Amino acid sequence: MELDWPVAFARGVLCNALVCLAVWLAMGGRSVADKILAIVFPVTAFVALGLEHSIANWFFLPLGIALGSASELSPTRAAVNLAAVTLGNIVGGTLLVAGVYWVIYLRPRLNS
Repeated sequence: MELDWPVAFARGVLCNALVCLAVWLAMGGRSVADKILAIVFPVTAFVALGLEHSIANWFFLPLGIALGSASELSPTRAAVNLAAVTLGNIVGGTLLVAGVYWVIYLRPRLNS
């Protein structure tokens, strides 16, 4: 919750780009081993880089309250963080993954 809005947004964009990339790669795998290997690197990068995912934040914020740091948690800061990260996740998943796939495979082709 200490992140500024632009930083939380950027971390949300990069996070969901990696998470959606892991999903797309896993869908391309034929065996269970292929699928597991496909998700390992994007998810490892997401965790190692300390990126922000809104669903993970929905877990960690109440966990912080349950562990006794409720005095440090502000509902306003939590809402701002969740809004920035959620918007970043939406942009990262739609533009950086689905948008690129659309440009490559699904956009209408011009007849020459």
